[in-house]
Amino acid sequence: MSNNEEVAPLDFIRQIVANDVSEGKHQGRVVTRFPPEPNGFLHIGHAKSICLNFGVASEYPGGQCNLRFDDTNPLKEEDLYIQSIRTDVKWLGFDWQEHMYYASDYFEPLYKFAERLIEDGHAFVCELNVEQMREYRGTLTEAGKESPWRNRPMAESLDLLRRMRAGEFPEGRYTLRAKIDMASPNINMRDPVIYRILHAHHHQTAGQWCIYPTYDYAHCISDALEGITHSLCTLEFEDHRPLYDWILDRLSGVLSCHPQQIEFSRLVLEYTVVSKRKLNALVRSGAVDGWDDPRMPTISGLRRRGYTPSAIREFCRRIGISKTPNNVELSLLESCIRDDLEQHAPRAMAVLNPLKVVITTVAEEHCAELSAANHPQNPALGSRKLYWMREIIIEREDFAENPPKQFKRLVPGGEVRLRHAYVIRCDEVIKDPASGEVVELRCSHDPATLHANPSDRKVKGVIHWLPLARSCPAEIRSYETLFNTANPDEEWQGDDFTRLLNPNSLQILSASRIEEGLQNLPPGTIYQFERQGYFCVDSKYSSPGKPVFNRTVGLRDSWGKQQNKES
Repeated sequence: MSNNEEVAPLDFIRQIVANDVSEGKHQGRVVTRFPPEPNGFLHIGHAKSICLNFGVASEYPGGQCNLRFDDTNPLKEEDLYIQSIRTDVKWLGFDWQEHMYYASDYFEPLYKFAERLIEDGHAFVCELNVEQMREYRGTLTEAGKESPWRNRPMAESLDLLRRMRAGEFPEGRYTLRAKIDMASPNINMRDPVIYRILHAHHHQTAGQWCIYPTYDYAHCISDALEGITHSLCTLEFEDHRPLYDWILDRLSGVLSCHPQQIEFSRLVLEYTVVSKRKLNALVRSGAVDGWDDPRMPTISGLRRRGYTPSAIREFCRRIGISKTPNNVELSLLESCIRDDLEQHAPRAMAVLNPLKVVITTVAEEHCAELSAANHPQNPALGSRKLYWMREIIIEREDFAENPPKQFKRLVPGGEVRLRHAYVIRCDEVIKDPASGEVVELRCSHDPATLHANPSDRKVKGVIHWLPLARSCPAEIRSYETLFNTANPDEEWQGDDFTRLLNPNSLQILSASRIEEGLQNLPPGTIYQFERQGYFCVDSKYSSPGKPVFNRTVGLRDSWGKQQNKES
């Protein structure tokens, strides 16, 4: 992690941890964990949790943060997700060292604890099916009904559980339920299921088990077995905390640690969804090009788009940790990556939608070397060569025959400065006879204006350019928000989400050209294309000689104002 990154402010969680350490609670130890379920790819919301859990642990001598995969549902889990999660956490700059675990590491003790709960009268084997259980559960305003098997003899429940483990029964025939309170106002406490039968292959234990613990049951015990001191989770688990504590209290005689669960608000980012179900729907429907599509809020998608670990960590620092809803404007995330890349990204020029310009005052064979700084504020990044030739290209939108008011670019009879080069004047406009489209401009240049303004007149506009023969083709992918509404989560109804999609979220520009020397850059390389924004070499479709660049983010201010100051 960079030494330049600011220390996280003392939020309410850090205050609790600091108080616990000062009071000697947990013998002054701080052990946290990041516990993803390996059933999907990590997203920007997970980044907030990663930064919090690893960050809090790193702030104390001997502090430790475990990476634990809560792999209790083999029907949805894959090794692909495990590998991607490991990659993403490492990429963000965090290291669990030797402390990587799986809930499945504890399947045997979890089972033994389940037998203990039966023996102590705290659990029973139930025969209600899913629909019946839902019927018996009650509502938010009405108490539930006790299962007919709630008072089944302990020995019978114990025998059935053992036979469940032995594989004697089909899925759905029995469940193991905690015996708590069917009249509790908290539905999570109404005799929740803690084991169910699943005849499924597990990515870690293969076919060893055919009964699996539920998340709520396995999670708290896994925390205790690992000696977690502070179990940090998002607010949707607040109603689960009584169950977390109930299970650990009932097993206090065999567990030496009782972690403290503390909830914080989850991240809600404008124009984004982070629900795994919804992200999966986007992938399955073909609305995006996989989990790592640069429009996705996944860590892999952000990485492919050009976001850096330091920018994401800074974003998580700025949004902070609180109990209140954390609705964040997309502009804050963009500001973080822009601030980061502004300091480090070298500059280059790219013309996305070319218009040919012939400099009539330059000979056909002329080719002069010009010099341009790779970064205006960082001389250490050196300089590069540009080539001044008779035929160049400019951005089509930088010319207007009938310009709007305040248009400060090239117009018939008008002048403009070419970045790092000369002032040119548009003398003639060539059009296609059939379509009337402008296909070429004939311009003259002022030889006295290389890196200097003319003394007898004021030239306001500055545009970028490339020599036609000394530039290379490239595909440019320009991204906007995937959704056309700021709150897609609220407007998403069932499987009907296509109406929320922004039809212009991806524009592929295949006729673009870039400076020489940029056609063989390694994937992930980031440049600022002057006046355009920051662009990253795509890791999926780019290849040597056929570069594909993804637009990471646009520039903050009007480039013209910025560059005029630099000139």
